[in-house]
Amino acid sequence: MIATVRKVPPVVTDLGVGVALAVLVLTAAWTGWGPPGVPNAREVDVAAIGLTAVLAGALAVRRRYPSAVVIAANALPLAWLLAEYPGRLITLAPLIALYTATVHRGWRQGIAAVAVTGLGMTLIALTVDGVSVVGEPPPNPEVVFTAYVIGIAVHYRRELVSALSGQHAREAQAREERARRHAVEQRLRIARDVHDIVGHAMATISVQAGVAIHVIEQRPDQALRALTAIKKISDEGLADVKSILATLHAEDDPALPRTPPPRLDQLDPLLDATRAAGLRVDLTVHGDERPLPAAVDLAAYRIVQESLTNVLRHAGARTARLDLDYEPTRLAIRIRDDGTGPTDTGSTGRGIAGMRERATALSGQLTADVHPDGGFEVRCVLPTQDES
Repeated sequence: MIATVRKVPPVVTDLGVGVALAVLVLTAAWTGWGPPGVPNAREVDVAAIGLTAVLAGALAVRRRYPSAVVIAANALPLAWLLAEYPGRLITLAPLIALYTATVHRGWRQGIAAVAVTGLGMTLIALTVDGVSVVGEPPPNPEVVFTAYVIGIAVHYRRELVSALSGQHAREAQAREERARRHAVEQRLRIARDVHDIVGHAMATISVQAGVAIHVIEQRPDQALRALTAIKKISDEGLADVKSILATLHAEDDPALPRTPPPRLDQLDPLLDATRAAGLRVDLTVHGDERPLPAAVDLAAYRIVQESLTNVLRHAGARTARLDLDYEPTRLAIRIRDDGTGPTDTGSTGRGIAGMRERATALSGQLTADVHPDGGFEVRCVLPTQDES
């Protein structure tokens, strides 16, 4: 079982630093490590212990109240040395407070802390003759400036780390958002493809099954052709669904073979199946046929497929006209039938809505409405300039 490492609160760390410094100061005083020039140094008493306790408490809150701690850390050494207590380490407290104020408040408050510390060290040097810190005079300007510079360096390093962490967090969130959008788009794409494939197959099968039931006794040959067409359409529909599933698996495993998506140059089997279901489809191509971007080619095929499916299911039409116009920068599609009813189920159907989504996703347009001269017409325009 992996143990969870808990982060030590900052106040505990600061209290540890304060207690450690207080213990060092008292230890130096008890062992007689007094400053030269104070031959009759005062013995450690309750007041000395009280001063070191205040020092430890001040350093314990140095991150929360840096300005107040800077003042206290400069006043306590002055009081300690004026009382002639022995001990050289007490003047480390102002340097610790200066460093903390600079790290947590930046260079402006660090300058103020430098001024207070410099003033405190000057008062110590002028008031207490012969005071030394580890054999040297009270911290000189170079030592104070060094504490300030180190604090500034740590301050900006922490700001840099914080900024980079925030940037990484935002980038991770953006990647997650893109992944969610991609997953939603994939689900919508799959839903549209399955809707088009299954819808077309089921509509054609329904028509052919109706024909077979109607003529099975009087014209068994025609019934056999209808059943044969049903089997063919079912096999093609299953193959298309398997192709979609294979594509999904191939995205997870690039080594798996991919089945290319249907294209406009594969319209003949679709039109043959539609004609076998009893709907006459007249195809007219305007302009010069040319290869299209894959996304446009697939969307155009699916729009034609869904439009013909809607005609079979809802229009009651006998004829549908399909026009493909290859313009220089776009492909125009028009499907018009001679039926008497709408070619979609309105609020409950997804056919026209799905076709419109396909067109909009490619910056195209799609309209579907009753034609003034009768029947229903679907018009779609898809840009064909490959932006990649």
